[in-house]
Amino acid sequence: MLAIRTRRRKAAALATAAVLAGLAAPSLTATPATATAASAATTASDYDSTYYKDAVGKTGDSLKSALHTIISDQTKLSYSAVWDALKATDEDPDDSGNVILLYSGVSRSKSLNGGDTGDWNREHVWAKSHGDFGTSTGPGTDIHHLRPSDIRVNSVRGNKDFDNGGSAVSEGGGSLTDSDSFEPRDAVKGDVARMIFYMAVRYEGGDGFADLEVNGQVDNGSNPYIGKLSVLKAWNDEDPPDAFEERRNQVIYDEYQHNRNPFVDHPEWVESIW
Repeated sequence: MLAIRTRRRKAAALATAAVLAGLAAPSLTATPATATAASAATTASDYDSTYYKDAVGKTGDSLKSALHTIISDQTKLSYSAVWDALKATDEDPDDSGNVILLYSGVSRSKSLNGGDTGDWNREHVWAKSHGDFGTSTGPGTDIHHLRPSDIRVNSVRGNKDFDNGGSAVSEGGGSLTDSDSFEPRDAVKGDVARMIFYMAVRYEGGDGFADLEVNGQVDNGSNPYIGKLSVLKAWNDEDPPDAFEERRNQVIYDEYQHNRNPFVDHPEWVESIW
């Protein structure tokens, strides 16, 4: 797996270098619909001396605390505004009229958002019942963990914790489920893990919401916990950030919440904290 990650990173570095070599000047006018993977991929280290400057070099609880302070400075969205935000953050790079659905990987028309069969809706990756924050402005509307998902597949996931194993989810793109857990398709396992770790750092109980924490179990119910920690850490390692995830992080930062998911920029910080 290390060899695979190394090849991916080398390929990404070569692709970025090729793009930069062909540009006459950097674009400063990218919109959510046109922000490129290359621009997102080249920004992570650039933010170390600015956005992350108070976190770089720290580990453990000190790192978690520093990141919490940094990412808590954000613009908050209403739940209704999330619809349009997701149409930009999760836009299909091959079809600007569609979004990519998280669990199934299906490309579906942006206009098919709603509550009917065949529509996509707003999936809370950190299930909103785990901490009882609902859809109120705050964790319930934080688009770092809100993703487009097929209505039916979203219902199958419900509020289950994340773990390996189970039976195939019909039209779930390779996702699996059992009575108390959900396993997303391989291509987004790391994405899911990094969204969960973001939520655990962002929401520490000091702003009127529950202190969200990742733990080592499943079937957490309404407690403000989600597991399974060991599995989520493995997913973070096995599925490093790709161009789609990096672009998404950049669009959220540039156009909507103006904060970043630090684990997309620095997936190694997961091990430093947990």
